[in-house]
Amino acid sequence: MSVTKEEVNYVADLARLKLSEDETESLVGDMNQILDHMETLEEVDTSDVEPLEHVVELEYQLRDDKAKEPVSHDDALKNAPDADTDYFRVPRVIE
Repeated sequence: MSVTKEEVNYVADLARLKLSEDETESLVGDMNQILDHMETLEEVDTSDVEPLEHVVELEYQLRDDKAKEPVSHDDALKNAPDADTDYFRVPRVIE
């Protein structure tokens, strides 16, 4: 599998990036190197490898993910720098 200039330009367009011809050529080469490396990794036998939760052993324990009572509406707004009766007020950023 290889990446073409058209595919790089398509992805750049989706990301709203404007690439020069040199940048496009460079990305084609980089992406093809990444895909070649991934093909090499697919050749490695991983049948005896157990899935990992983390790549390295953690020195700390993460808390259990348990549902708690939700924060009340009044408690959520009590420390807001500016709020009306129902909502946070924030500065306008779009004119």
